Amino acid sequence: MKKFAQLFVLLVGCLVLSGCLTQVEDGQVGVKIDFGKIQEQPLGAGWHFFVPAVTQIEIWNVKIQELKELAMVPSSEGLISQLDISILYQVPAGQASLVRRTIGRYYVQIVLEPYVREAIRNVASGYAVKALYSEAGRKEIGKNMLDFLQSKLDEKGIIVQDVLLRDVKLPPSFSQSIEAKLRAEQEALQKEFELQKAKKDAEIEVARAEGVAKANQIIGDSLKNNEPYLRYLWINNLKETKNNVIYVPTEAGLPILEASRKTNTQ
Repeated sequence: MKKFAQLFVLLVGCLVLSGCLTQVEDGQVGVKIDFGKIQEQPLGAGWHFFVPAVTQIEIWNVKIQELKELAMVPSSEGLISQLDISILYQVPAGQASLVRRTIGRYYVQIVLEPYVREAIRNVASGYAVKALYSEAGRKEIGKNMLDFLQSKLDEKGIIVQDVLLRDVKLPPSFSQSIEAKLRAEQEALQKEFELQKAKKDAEIEVARAEGVAKANQIIGDSLKNNEPYLRYLWINNLKETKNNVIYVPTEAGLPILEASRKTNTQ
């Protein structure tokens, strides 16, 4: 049994080295060509034996792939912006033989890239610069480019999954105007904040002054109508002071006290 296993491994190794055996992995299909004729049914994942003299097996990637495109796009105002775009595309397993037969192995260079550039010229270049600047504008451009590419490539067996505007470099003049606008908005917000703060501070000072005035009025009214209490305070003051006190009578019957400090004479 062990010898049989070793013999089998040796046989597989010989087939691989001789080019008679190939492996198709997950996410791939094999496009089989017999005597120059492309077979409609692709080969699935696994090991496949073939005779190199009469058969070829091309390995095709059927996973989602990315195509990056960097383009200089004129806006509707004639300003030039730089777009960094990603195209997510896929050749489904069932369409690999069709694409190989109708376009060829280099379908990306032959079909996909030209249509992407056409989409950029026909779709993106029709927008104003401010559309490239806004998030909503970029989404709309990506959606319109996606619709354009799908209408051109679906029937050819190439499926475009999404169009992403990864980066946008705006014209220098437009960027400067945006920066100036943002600075002006920040300054306006700062001034509005300072104005609101000044108003609030003024309200606080007015409230404080009104409180002091009201307190003084209450104290004055209470003293005006409380003559016995004033006499009581005056008598207590006479007891506590050590100065000479001069009594000055007034019309209201309350004295005005004038105190003079005693001086020691030798």
